[in-house]
Amino acid sequence: MPHTENWAPYVPDDKAPWDLRRVVHLHRRAGFAGTWDELQRDLRDGPGASIDRILAGKTSTHAPAEFAATADLLSTSALASGDINRLKAWWFYRMIFTPDPLGEKLTLMWHDHFATANSKVQDAALMWRQNDALRQHARGRFDAILNASLREPALLFYLDAQTNRKGRANENLARELMELFTLGVGNYSEADVKDAARALTGWTVEDGQFTKVLAQHDSGEKAILGQTGKWTAQNLIDMLLRHPATAQRIAVKLCRLFFGERAIDPEAVRDLGSDLREHDLDVGRTVEKILRSRLFFADANIATRVSGPAEFIAGTVRALGLFDPAPSTLALADWSARMGQDLFDPPNVGGWPSGRAWVHTRSLIARSNFATALMAGRDAGLPSPYNPASLPGSCGLGTGQADLLTFYHRLLFGTDPTESARSRLNGVSGSRLVAVLLSSPEGQLG
Repeated sequence: MPHTENWAPYVPDDKAPWDLRRVVHLHRRAGFAGTWDELQRDLRDGPGASIDRILAGKTSTHAPAEFAATADLLSTSALASGDINRLKAWWFYRMIFTPDPLGEKLTLMWHDHFATANSKVQDAALMWRQNDALRQHARGRFDAILNASLREPALLFYLDAQTNRKGRANENLARELMELFTLGVGNYSEADVKDAARALTGWTVEDGQFTKVLAQHDSGEKAILGQTGKWTAQNLIDMLLRHPATAQRIAVKLCRLFFGERAIDPEAVRDLGSDLREHDLDVGRTVEKILRSRLFFADANIATRVSGPAEFIAGTVRALGLFDPAPSTLALADWSARMGQDLFDPPNVGGWPSGRAWVHTRSLIARSNFATALMAGRDAGLPSPYNPASLPGSCGLGTGQADLLTFYHRLLFGTDPTESARSRLNGVSGSRLVAVLLSSPEGQLG
């Protein structure tokens, strides 16, 4: 049985008070970043109401009333042109303006989990369709998202399902289904992969739609995970969903999203996996359990996770309140690619790296250059340079150099600058100060 104390609910106390630091942490982990007014609202309202809003997809105070219509217009335009770069821009629009940052964050996670690259698929419409399916099922049960994903033409093309036929089995889809999507390495054999590929024969794409071609299906007996029978693709999927290793793998994936390095011990992850399995692989329920837990708000979990490029970019734009005018989302997508995360084009079926793997010289230089470009305005598609006094001024706060340092340190990190930081940044003023904070080691941590 799981150790329930590992996932005890968070109740503010002297050791873990509900303070600005934890509010900033909540918004960065469960979304991209909070604006100043969102942070102040949640600081006043407490954790219960704040988490309720995030789970309900109603946390943003800056989501335009026409968000859905504009997002639809942007995706329709991108698909009409067939331009994958415009589809990347559409997704950045969603990440910045969505009323439901958690939904977009989970969609980004599933895009990495069911990694599919347009460089091979070469079809923006299929890439959009897969992305939309991931979003629809992002906080549902894992059986729904797995079944939907395995019927998406983009994924099937990417993993060569169309070449997997009776008598000529292609193992790509079967291998990644077991290794990456469900069980993980060490929980199946090569013989399992071979017979799983046979079970998947006949699943293909015709005229851009998933279809099952019975004449191409191998209906013979297959031995998979110790069970022998005339297994079909659906039989295989159901076996994998029932296997305890699947629940554990999804628990690890969720903990990687919501926890920093060494912020949670293996026993707690195992308990979460057991709980996930006992509750029908309900991802939304598990996400809520994480966000309401004391572990999530523990000091060890605050500012200990390196943000991925898309998170870093969308979080920066949101935190600074750059909504009207907003940066060019085409430019933002290009900056994300420069940092190593080209949306709709992960480097391989394993997705992107995570954690400290994002911290290398080229990526850090790109992040610093992005911060500088955003402040200058022009290279980020803004009509004018960023005015660092505008945001605190609109909040009725001071705009002197010391005031700006305090404000932006609180906005970005949830804390006041130390005396050492004040001394180090003495003389750094204006938009350069904001760029330095965004480029700092702390600025990479969400």
